[in-house]
Amino acid sequence: MKILLDENLSLKLAARLAALFPGITDVALAGLETTPDQEIWEFAGRQGFLLVTADADFCQFAATLGPPPKVIWLRRWRHPTRDAEAVLRRNAVRITEFAPDPGC
Repeated sequence: MKILLDENLSLKLAARLAALFPGITDVALAGLETTPDQEIWEFAGRQGFLLVTADADFCQFAATLGPPPKVIWLRRWRHPTRDAEAVLRRNAVRITEFAPDPGC
């Protein structure tokens, strides 16, 4: 499964979750660090990424444009990286099931 972490999440998160989610990367590592959200959205969709973000803009794209990509929105996220890691680890099975589900 391919996961793209938005720039509002720590670069450390990709390294910490690489064993659990092979194919995880960050927008900076993908060369998209200063890219507008619309272009990140299009890139994620073309490349088959699930997009993880703390930015409401991507949920607006999902609501108006529909997938792909699918979005995991960490709403009102102002927590340390270790908390984001814990949330994603705790929900790994749900994330894995969500990614390929055409009904979502």
